[in-house]
Amino acid sequence: MRGKGSVFLIVWASLMTLIVLGLVGFEMVRMFGKSNLSAKSATSTPMMAQSDYDIQMETPNTTWQSDWVRYNGEVYDYNEDITTFLIMGIDKDDKVVTSVPEGADAGQADSLFLVVLDPHQSAIKVIGINRNSMTDVDIYDDYGRYQTTMISQIAVAHAFGDGMEKSCEFEVKAVSNMFYQLPIHGYAAINMSAIPTINDKVGGVDVTVLEDLTKFDKTLKKGAHVHLEGDQAFHYVKSRDITIYGSNDDRLERQKQYLNGFISALREKSSEDPGFAVEMFKAISDMMVTNISVDEISYLAPYITSYSFDPSDLRTIDGKTQKTGKYEEFIVDEDSLYQTIIDVFYEKVDYEG
Repeated sequence: MRGKGSVFLIVWASLMTLIVLGLVGFEMVRMFGKSNLSAKSATSTPMMAQSDYDIQMETPNTTWQSDWVRYNGEVYDYNEDITTFLIMGIDKDDKVVTSVPEGADAGQADSLFLVVLDPHQSAIKVIGINRNSMTDVDIYDDYGRYQTTMISQIAVAHAFGDGMEKSCEFEVKAVSNMFYQLPIHGYAAINMSAIPTINDKVGGVDVTVLEDLTKFDKTLKKGAHVHLEGDQAFHYVKSRDITIYGSNDDRLERQKQYLNGFISALREKSSEDPGFAVEMFKAISDMMVTNISVDEISYLAPYITSYSFDPSDLRTIDGKTQKTGKYEEFIVDEDSLYQTIIDVFYEKVDYEG
C-alpha cells in the first residue's frame, strides 16, 4: 500500500507540476505578446501641437510633462497603456494574399479602422477613417524607390508596396502621420474576399439596410431588416456605385453599422469559446497580411469579451467631400481630428497653471 501511495503522490505531483507549468506558460505567452506589441510601434507618443507657453506654466508642485497637451483650457496626458491596431480592408478579391512586383497595383485600403484597447476604462474604441482622406502619402516609382511625399488619398499608400508587409508599413505610416505620429502597435490587412468567411464564422450580422444596394444583391433593399450571410455581407460592406457622388461616405456609414453588429457577434462567440479568436485568425490567414502573432492573439483574446463596447465608441472624423478632378477628396476637419485624438487617446490631468 505504501508503494502504491508513493506512486500516486508522484503522479499527482507530476500532474500538478504540468498544470502549473501550463498556466505559467500561458501567462508567459501573454506577457511576451504584450511586450512584442509595445515594441512594434515606430513612435511612443503623438506629436500634438505644443507651445512655449505650456513649458513656462509649471507650478511649484507639478512639472510639465513632455507628452502633455493643453486643449480648450484643460491639460491632457497621453494614455501610454493603450494598444492601437490598424485594420485595413484591401480592394482585392483574391482568395490568397500574394506578393506583387514593385510598381504593380498592390490594392488600395478601401476600409480603414483604428481599433483601440483602453485598459484604464476597460473599453474597446474604434475610429473609422474615410479612405479618401487627403493627407501626406509617400510616393514610390515602379522600382520601389521613394520619390516624394504629397497630399493624396490615404487609401493609396498601400498600393505602392508589394501587397504584403511593405504595403502595410506604408499604410501604417500614412495613418500614423495623419494622427500626429500616433503609435500603432499592430496591423491586419484583409482582402475583401474574406468578408463572407469572417461574417459566417460569427453566425452572420443583422442590419437595417441604409441605402438601396439591389444593383449588387436583390435582397439589400433600403430599410429592409436583413441577417447578412455569405456574399450578402460582402456586398453590404464593399460595394458602392462609383458613378454616384459621395458614395464612399455612404459606404463608410454602412461599414460602421456592420462593424458594430460584427463586434457584438464576435464578443458573444468569444464568450462561448475562449479559443474563438485564434480560430477566426486561422480561418482567414491566407487572405490576410498581419504582424500580429499567435502569442499576441493569446494576450488580446480575453479583452474581446471583458472590455466594454458601445456603438458610441465607434466614431469617424468629420470633414467634407469634394471633387476637383477625376477623384473625390475628403478634406478632414482638423478640429474634429484633434478632438477625436484627445477623446480617445488622452486623459485629463489635474493641473493648475
